[in-house]
Amino acid sequence: MAWPRLHAVLYVVALAGAARAAPRPGGHAESYVAISHIAPAPIHAEPLPVHGPVHGPVHGPLLYKAPPPVYVHEPVAHPKYAFKYGVEDAHTGDYKDQSEHRDGDVVKGEYSLLQPDGTKRTVHYTADPHNGFNAVVSYSGHAVHPPAGPLPHEGPGPGPYGPYGPYYH
Repeated sequence: MAWPRLHAVLYVVALAGAARAAPRPGGHAESYVAISHIAPAPIHAEPLPVHGPVHGPVHGPLLYKAPPPVYVHEPVAHPKYAFKYGVEDAHTGDYKDQSEHRDGDVVKGEYSLLQPDGTKRTVHYTADPHNGFNAVVSYSGHAVHPPAGPLPHEGPGPGPYGPYGPYYH
């Protein structure tokens, strides 16, 4: 683009911006320039040469042909693992454990937890492609239930605010 023409275009854009920034009847000014009447210039591209056969109908100039996908066979390691963990927290009453091992597509394991009523729930499970997932649940211990009726109200402990600070109802 020649310099005189560029200066003329910039001058028109600056005038349009100044006109948009002028105060409006409500006392507000717009500080951005929005020129919506300028259409984008058309882009003409020459078609790129395509080497090799093109499958299917082609409509219009063909600009790009994607290369064929490359398939790579990645070796898959034989899945094999074993783990075991447990939690014994007398403060919160959280008692649980789990163990599991896997060899290929066969998984075997068990987990147990102490339920709120004092019984222990144990789940033995297996999973394989032939039988799917199977679990056997068992319970041990005796359930302990709280006494019937409302619990007696306990006030704050020793000290002016009790052992844990102020007592609010």
